[in-house]
Amino acid sequence: MAVVQQEDRRPLTPVRLLGPTDVRELAARCGIRPTKQRGQNFVIDANTVRRIVRTSGIGPDDVVVEIGPGLGSLTLGLLEVAAHVTAVEIDEVLAAQLPATIDTQAPGRSFDLVVADAMKVNSLPGAPPTALVANLPYNVSVPVLLHFFEQFATIESGLVMVQSEVAHRLAAGPGSRTYGVPSVKAAWYGDLRLAGNIGRTVFWPAPNVDSALVAWTRHAPPGDEDLRRRTFAVVDAAFAQRRKTLRAALGSFAGSPSAAEAALVAADISPQARGEQLALADFVRLAGQFRDISH
Repeated sequence: MAVVQQEDRRPLTPVRLLGPTDVRELAARCGIRPTKQRGQNFVIDANTVRRIVRTSGIGPDDVVVEIGPGLGSLTLGLLEVAAHVTAVEIDEVLAAQLPATIDTQAPGRSFDLVVADAMKVNSLPGAPPTALVANLPYNVSVPVLLHFFEQFATIESGLVMVQSEVAHRLAAGPGSRTYGVPSVKAAWYGDLRLAGNIGRTVFWPAPNVDSALVAWTRHAPPGDEDLRRRTFAVVDAAFAQRRKTLRAALGSFAGSPSAAEAALVAADISPQARGEQLALADFVRLAGQFRDISH
């Protein structure tokens, strides 16, 4: 993991956000020709950037971590407001350009760059992050978000832009057709809510899918790390065969359908219920019945 720290003691000047021409010129400078197939979609609309920052609720005291800054469109918007921004970028070509962009467009702002795979990051330079704001890569958005929730307990709030379908899964409640594993696991860490839709035309190139914003506020977890692991294992098993009753879906996990039924009854849950009917508290209570099972 490489860290680039950027400090500048010059008087602060207004941050200049990137427009469509800026983004295309930076991409050309980096030798990047973004394609929909490679999943490279850069935000080119400054008003959208400001909307994301405003909706995130960050302020001048926040230390923000951003995942996947790309060419820096959102990074600059965050630097306009936050006390400090640490960007985590896996692409070495994009990472090589970003410090120069920040120096030109937002001189004097407090910024760190970590060149690493976000899924392997478990520490960050400087003060602990208080917020996470990012345009997350669609294919890894849920694992990355859960990883940062787990690794950085100081992240109290934030907002991510993800594929619309993923956003609805993250914010769904029990009984919804979109409620599933991401919904329950994210709920362990905080209260998530939909925070608006993002049009395709604000990206270059325009993606094939719609995007949406998900905001959250962290709450105290319902248990310790051991209980979290057991709860997540139960959740995975319950939704692996979501059309089946929990008695059947948890049969292998518990050792047999009868053992699953006994655990469900002890947790005051109907064996005929299905995973999408259970709230986080139900899964936590059920996980308490599996203390002797290692998964």
